[in-house]
Amino acid sequence: MSPIPSATAAPGRAAGAAIRVMVVDDSVVIRGLIGRWVEEDPALQLVAAHRNGKLAVDDIERSAPDVVVLDIEMPEMDGLTALPLMLRKKRDLIVVMASTLTRRNAEISLRALSLGAQDYIPKPETSSAVTTSQDFRRDLIEKIKALGQRRRGQPSAGARPMRAQTSAGRLAAQTPVSRAPAVPRGYVRAAAMPHAAPAAPETKTRAYSNVRPRIIAIGSSTGGPQALQKVLSDIGTAIREVPVVVTQHMPPTFTAILAEHLAKAAMRPAKEAEHGEVLKPGHIYVAPGGHHMTVAKDGGQVVAQLNDEPPINFCKPAVDPLFDSVAKAYGSAALAVVLTGMGHDGADGVRTIAAGGGSIIAQDEATSVVWGMPGAAVQTGMCSDILPISDIGPKIVRVLSGGFR
Repeated sequence: MSPIPSATAAPGRAAGAAIRVMVVDDSVVIRGLIGRWVEEDPALQLVAAHRNGKLAVDDIERSAPDVVVLDIEMPEMDGLTALPLMLRKKRDLIVVMASTLTRRNAEISLRALSLGAQDYIPKPETSSAVTTSQDFRRDLIEKIKALGQRRRGQPSAGARPMRAQTSAGRLAAQTPVSRAPAVPRGYVRAAAMPHAAPAAPETKTRAYSNVRPRIIAIGSSTGGPQALQKVLSDIGTAIREVPVVVTQHMPPTFTAILAEHLAKAAMRPAKEAEHGEVLKPGHIYVAPGGHHMTVAKDGGQVVAQLNDEPPINFCKPAVDPLFDSVAKAYGSAALAVVLTGMGHDGADGVRTIAAGGGSIIAQDEATSVVWGMPGAAVQTGMCSDILPISDIGPKIVRVLSGGFR
């Protein structure tokens, strides 16, 4: 398809202010649907739609999109091949990978994140399912707007993260258990995760617990896979004496692949958690997509528990229930970490961890892909540190060794 004429802004859309969007998908139905959804939002403008990666790469400079929604499987040039070529032509381009929930596509999506894509979204498996899925439409438009606004340095309400998925892979539509007010913070690009100065000194923090951690609990969303690999790689063998539990907002299949990536990064055993299994020191447990993960004492041990309760903060798995349970099981020996992500999930859990005497580290704004979740954690005033991504792992190593300052 040819680039979309864009000289005239749609009604209600300020000329030059709209986020410019390119859609790349070999399905004419999906291209048309997403294009229409984009055009119906006054904050967005469709500037091009293409059926394969080669056409999109050739048109990047002319159409100058802010955000590209990029399919994976396409003829002539697939999404993974097109991605680095696009970024070479436009270094500040935001790319959201779109794929169906297969293991192969999950692996490709995670690889795409390592190559510079900012996020991913699972597509319903058929064109008819895409047509009828209001959740997919809402999630995609929210991602485009949040990431596009952050790229431009515009203030943006804390958009909620991608809706969770049920264990069957369908987009969950249950009413969320709770939702605090969104965090009105800006979003800052951090594709390369540069080392940046810590948060400004006026930010309120609290002292670390004087008890050595006996568990590390991590919550993350948009930008989380790369941040998790960085942090766990930096911690390395220092986690041999404590278990690590991770809730990353991801659908089924993706979380299993993520665990494999984390095992390689940390050089420690990592897997999706199983209900009732005992948490072992030096092991990393990832909440499976479509289930909430919590921990609980069972005699003299602590076990992982999974449940199929409704989404919390529009997420399943959600960070808040994990943090709440960690606070109950470990008290002042809990260390929580909130990494990059949209929304505010984890903020209530941060308060619970702090009330139990535990410690919290939040990623700073400059190195977050989206400073929604860590920003919400910081705004509670309960964090012990707000650090750039490159400092979080080394700090955890010091805290684990008894260096609480």
